[in-house]
Amino acid sequence: MTLIHRLTPLALATLLAACAATTAPVNEAANPAPTPEQTAAVVQAALAPPPVVAPPPTRDVVAGLLEDNLRPGEKIDLDAPDASADLWVRVRGGFQLPDLDDDWVRKAEAWYSARPDYVERMTTRGSRYLFHILEEVEKRGMPSELALLPFIESAFVTHAVSTAKATGMWQFMPATGRDFDLKQNIFRDDRRDVLASTRAALDYLGRLYKMFGDWHLALAAYNWGPGNVQKAVARNQRLGLPTDYASLKIPDETRYYVPKLQAVKNIVFAPDRYALTLPPVANHPYFLSVKIERDIDVSLAAQFAGISLETFQQFNPQMNKPVILAAATQQVLLPYDQASAFAESLARHTGPMASWTAWVVPKTMSPGEAAKRNGTSEVLLREINKIPPKMLVKAGSTLLVPRGEHVHADVSERLADTAALNLAPDAPPLRRLTLKAGKADTVAAVAARYKVKAEQVAQWNKVGNGARFKPGQSIVVYTANTPAKRSEPAIKTRPVAKASMAKAAPAKVVRVAAKQPAAKAAKTVKAAGNGRNVMAAAAP
Repeated sequence: MTLIHRLTPLALATLLAACAATTAPVNEAANPAPTPEQTAAVVQAALAPPPVVAPPPTRDVVAGLLEDNLRPGEKIDLDAPDASADLWVRVRGGFQLPDLDDDWVRKAEAWYSARPDYVERMTTRGSRYLFHILEEVEKRGMPSELALLPFIESAFVTHAVSTAKATGMWQFMPATGRDFDLKQNIFRDDRRDVLASTRAALDYLGRLYKMFGDWHLALAAYNWGPGNVQKAVARNQRLGLPTDYASLKIPDETRYYVPKLQAVKNIVFAPDRYALTLPPVANHPYFLSVKIERDIDVSLAAQFAGISLETFQQFNPQMNKPVILAAATQQVLLPYDQASAFAESLARHTGPMASWTAWVVPKTMSPGEAAKRNGTSEVLLREINKIPPKMLVKAGSTLLVPRGEHVHADVSERLADTAALNLAPDAPPLRRLTLKAGKADTVAAVAARYKVKAEQVAQWNKVGNGARFKPGQSIVVYTANTPAKRSEPAIKTRPVAKASMAKAAPAKVVRVAAKQPAAKAAKTVKAAGNGRNVMAAAAP
């Protein structure tokens, strides 16, 4: 409120009179005295109440959006004595696995010791997530060594992808991820979600421990697959050999897997012994969960938190698109210090938050047509939905499109969970032709005649690329093209054959024999004229 708003009407009138009395007249024609109406307007404006400004959200409103997902309902006190403790001490105190001590362990220790910069980057990344993982491990009564497993799997790179398509901090394969309820669709991949993947990984490890009754075997199964480990154990049982981890016949990758974890455990236990240092990690949450109740652009979410887009994605790497769908992602993770700023900005914001929405394609169409229907460019639509060239979008697919002003509803939960993009080649449909081989027909000759690759003809007919067909042998060809003209006399029948092909005649046989007597050629012409030359069917 300004000073003039604090004045009483009497004081204001006195002030105006004083101003009029002390102001020296300069040119009354150029500066005429205000009319009574103008004076009344000035007074009324001065006495008007100040504009209403929305108050900042209260601490209760902000607190309602924040939550420590590990301890719901509990107040977080960063000043508590245990919050400043060293988390590495807590990790060491939970070690339970029997130690391995062999050449494989020595090899892994030497590898890490020779790369101090790598170890520093890896442990610094891991410090963001280690408190959360350790809390989950301890809740389940598991050995704290399991909290170190992402060092081995991904070096704590949340968006890591292996050559076998395993993804995320815990390196889940697509099928295993689905088994543990990790959603994977065009909008998100929960294998990269920090909370969801940690929950799923520890569930999986717990299941494997129940299966084998041994943590080393459970870890081997996590790497190699439980079926393979079961077969290795059964083999040793048949041979009367021990069935512990060190005694099994397993691939070198799996043989090295548990020793690598042992080496990391040794480094955490005594980093000085390896001339390495570990970054300090405080014994409190590094991040908090913030509730999301409306669809919001990823870039706007990062802006609300006051952090870079890259930092935001480090904590929320599961997002596949530039928009967060509230129906599928009820919370985002943010560093502790930025979570409150985000919650305040979110509570204060009154305008639209999402510039994208989901659109279900009503019929199979080209990306250009889909872009036109949604008022955007084909280039943008292809880029945002990762549609390769020469592909059609099949009916029922879901596309991310700009959210028009007329769209007010957020994406539904059903669509957010089941959205899929299905593509089809943008090419004419192929027809299946069956023909009889002539004396000179080879794979290469048939391929050239129908404008397809020789490898395809060989594959369709299960012969070699250089094979020659026997006269009268049935040949299968899938093509959208009409055959090219041949130099043999029998090719005179080809124009008629084309006509019957165009009419999609019933399945018949075309005789393509080379050099036949005139009478036989005439019969072929007649047969072709009656439309009995081609066997046509839809491609499989």
